[in-house]
Amino acid sequence: MHITAKFEITGWDQVTYDEPTDGPPLGEATITKAYTGALDGTGHVRMLACQTGDGPTDGAGYMAQERVIGSLEGKTGTFVLQHGACGGPDGTEQYGFIVPNTGTGELTALTGTCRVQHGEITLDYRLG
Repeated sequence: MHITAKFEITGWDQVTYDEPTDGPPLGEATITKAYTGALDGTGHVRMLACQTGDGPTDGAGYMAQERVIGSLEGKTGTFVLQHGACGGPDGTEQYGFIVPNTGTGELTALTGTCRVQHGEITLDYRLG
């Protein structure tokens, strides 16, 4: 199955946990998301990030784990996503997975991949 859903970030709490005198700082954020559409519910995210600047030629990377609580095309439960990206002037590489055996409720046998863009998630998944 393939779905796309919208999300809105409803909470963001970020701290810097490593700020060297030479090199970019490392940050950690706790994020809350509200999903709507084929995926309807809430996401609770813990993210690690590094950004070397503010422009398009700078580098940035993140990795995150996220527990989603809600319904996927009408089936209710929870599951965990692991996703991230790393990029710079030559482009961006992304990855994302539904962590196997993390589903609960009607989503117990959920497996697949995800792609997270600004305000949108795409899931390619199997259920059972």
